[in-house]
Amino acid sequence: MPSSPVVRLRARLPDPAQLSLFDPSIGPTPAPAGAARWVDGELLSFDLETTGTDRFSDVPVSLALLRLSRGVVLERTVGLVDPGRPIPDEATAVHGITTEQARRDGMALHAAIELVADALVDASRRGVPVVGVKLDYDLTMVDVLCRAIDGRGLPERGWTGPVLDALVLDRHVDRYRKGRRTLVDLCELYGVTIGRAHSADCDAAAAAAVLLAMAGRYEELSGASLNELHLGQVEYHREWVVSYDEWRRGRGLESLDPREESWPLAGLPAAEVGAA
Repeated sequence: MPSSPVVRLRARLPDPAQLSLFDPSIGPTPAPAGAARWVDGELLSFDLETTGTDRFSDVPVSLALLRLSRGVVLERTVGLVDPGRPIPDEATAVHGITTEQARRDGMALHAAIELVADALVDASRRGVPVVGVKLDYDLTMVDVLCRAIDGRGLPERGWTGPVLDALVLDRHVDRYRKGRRTLVDLCELYGVTIGRAHSADCDAAAAAAVLLAMAGRYEELSGASLNELHLGQVEYHREWVVSYDEWRRGRGLESLDPREESWPLAGLPAAEVGAA
């Protein structure tokens, strides 16, 4: 897949009248009766490659934001990010991005985070869902870094969802299937060809294709509203975390971080909010 230049989105200040702190008990605004099915509308597929696996302390080294309609990419915003720190060898082994490459070709970290946050807020205000795989990782990382910039996380900037996470939905519709559920595994299961795994651009495109393939297979997904799906995922994810945590503790393993239960943004202790 040919690489595309980064599209820099115009920065916006949130309209106070539109700000709505994200509340999983409320979720995004329901679509009006008679609205078109979400599978026929616009999607924003989002993916980050990062310096590591800790969403609270690691940072992006590349990003992809793909605007799609019925599976066709209408606009592609991609680019490398200079994380402002060395990229560990183990991370480079996964995504192939070196410290030297990111420093030479990447945009500044704060500019990348502002770009992503702007795109997410814009999509949210237009009722466009952000889609991907394990989005609580990517979205939480962006939220944490937004707070580090000016103390305002994604909700304070005006982002309220909706979110469609292929991993959360797959765990729900095929709960007892054995085996791994990585993006590569989901691509194989749902007949999707992935270009280069762990490339943000390719991963974002594949995640959107997997989600649409799932919707084609399961009427409960394609026939549901975005509001129903978003609120459903909050509970699906929580149920999975509780069950997995019980499984771990039953085998003498360490319990999961309590923040794991929150979706799509992991909860931050009050002492950490805005303290980065």
